[in-house]
Amino acid sequence: MRKMKDCGASSFGAIPASWNVSKLKAILTLRSEKNSGDRELLSVYLDRGVISYSESTGMQVHKPSKDLSGYQNVHIGDFVLNNQQAWRGSVGVSRYDGIISPAYFVYKISKKGYPAYMNYLLRDKSMYQQYETSSRGVGTIQRNIFAPWLLNCTVVIPPIDEQQRIADFLDAKCDEIDSLIVDIQSQIDTLEQYKRSVITEAVTKGLNPDAEMKDSGVKWIGTMPSSWDCIRGKYILTYVQKPIREDDGVVTCFRDGEVTLRTNRREDGFTMADKEIGYQGIDVGDLVVHGMDGFAGAIGISDSRGKASPVLNVLDTKQNKRYIMYYLRSMAYGDVFVAMATGIRVRSCDLRWNKLSELLYPVPSLQEQQEIVEYIDSMIDKTNAVIADKQAQLATLDEYKKSLIYEYVTGKKEVTA
Repeated sequence: MRKMKDCGASSFGAIPASWNVSKLKAILTLRSEKNSGDRELLSVYLDRGVISYSESTGMQVHKPSKDLSGYQNVHIGDFVLNNQQAWRGSVGVSRYDGIISPAYFVYKISKKGYPAYMNYLLRDKSMYQQYETSSRGVGTIQRNIFAPWLLNCTVVIPPIDEQQRIADFLDAKCDEIDSLIVDIQSQIDTLEQYKRSVITEAVTKGLNPDAEMKDSGVKWIGTMPSSWDCIRGKYILTYVQKPIREDDGVVTCFRDGEVTLRTNRREDGFTMADKEIGYQGIDVGDLVVHGMDGFAGAIGISDSRGKASPVLNVLDTKQNKRYIMYYLRSMAYGDVFVAMATGIRVRSCDLRWNKLSELLYPVPSLQEQQEIVEYIDSMIDKTNAVIADKQAQLATLDEYKKSLIYEYVTGKKEVTA
């Protein structure tokens, strides 16, 4: 076992005696080069570090400015930090020549640091606390890095050949772990699609594969059991507006279909209204369709008593509410609402009562509605149990990967030559 020493930084603990301890200012130099033109646009993503903007499809990254002349150059091997999100891990060493927003910090790394090793080290959990203490601000999400404090952060620097061995080893191990993660995530995505297909099939075709079918006259329904009727919403649904109570909390309809008190999920990240103009009461068991996010699946049955913005449609019916809910969700899953959209907002559809009332709904008997709901609920419960198990596997792999990186970039484990 190699000899270890205390490095003086609690986040690293003991490190190999042959390794050096340094301040970032000894290995970083501020780059600050203006966009030289015809360079790839880059971004910094929490889970992936510095990426090409073209790789960010589906990720929550900031849209670039139309005018890129004020952007700054990034060279391969540069250390890039999101000024406001570094404390959460939005940093990385670039594998690209490109440009990035002037709001970011770009540093050249000296020859003391092997770029791939430095990427693992500077993105390791052992650095996050230092980034946080180097940041100023009172918000819970955005905290600005203060450069003089950042440059006083401590890093551990192995000999350059050992840095390369560590980086090569971690590249290989992380590739293996990432392949497993991609495979499991693909399985989860398939299961999510299976849930959606179960819902759509059941609410438009019923449960009897031998039932006589007829044309519904509705494009997104197709054929349906001949015993069913297609009825406009205004004949089976009632739009209700209830008074609010003094002690009502705010109820939100989320895109996963849960309708619950906001405090049951989270309080941060919401826009709070200064005046609750038009707020309405919601009771347990009410059918709710979000007027702006319903297209994405924000349709459900409330589990809470409370008050809500008028953007939520609160509906009553003598039909089975869960059956109606599942039918509306199937339309959302099939992008039917998006196809109906007349607005200019990207991937949006105004689902107010006037639209919901004119939609055609396939209506089986109440008994068959109940049977369909029980079938869907059962299949979703079983599928969700499998998904939860796979999500637990993802969490375990993620923790293993983080621990592996920490152990090697801090010298707790050694890569033999």
